[in-house]
Amino acid sequence: MARPRQFEEERAVEAAMRAFWERGYEATSTQELCEATGLGRSSIYNTFTSKHDLFKRALTLYMDVRTASAMEVLEDAGRPVRERLRTVLGWAVEAPVDDPVGCLVVNTMIEMAPRDEDVAGRLRGDQEKRLAALRGAIEGGQRSGEIDACKDAGALAHFVVATIGGMRVAARGGADERTLRAIADTAMAAI
Repeated sequence: MARPRQFEEERAVEAAMRAFWERGYEATSTQELCEATGLGRSSIYNTFTSKHDLFKRALTLYMDVRTASAMEVLEDAGRPVRERLRTVLGWAVEAPVDDPVGCLVVNTMIEMAPRDEDVAGRLRGDQEKRLAALRGAIEGGQRSGEIDACKDAGALAHFVVATIGGMRVAARGGADERTLRAIADTAMAAI
């Protein structure tokens, strides 16, 4: 019995996401996408119309999964805010072993956002969600006294996003866990 097309598409998008995450958009050839997804060239183009369309779907999947995880942690009112922020920073320190190094969003900001308005718009939308969740958590921490109320919650949210992005770039450049943990500790001290 053949597997449903929807399942095949989801599996292919996830496999493509990992390929793009590891190599980047330009460096990932159609042949590498065929190998990663298990689909033939014609199946890829019949299903996704283009490499760019497949990339956008892979990027959306990545952002949906990662942002949902971050929002779940940041909106968990049962945990202290500083613990929630530490958890989110910790993901940049201890990424799952089977994940490619770095971050597909950060890589895409550098590689594609300056020249692809559609991709840049998707990235902005994702960042706005993350910033809103961070700001909300920080403001909650200010109300509870965990975070200095004199600090600008919006600036702190941007600081956390920039720190995580920098940690992902550092990891891709070879920074070890000790170095990344020191960066996270420094960020927590600044918050």
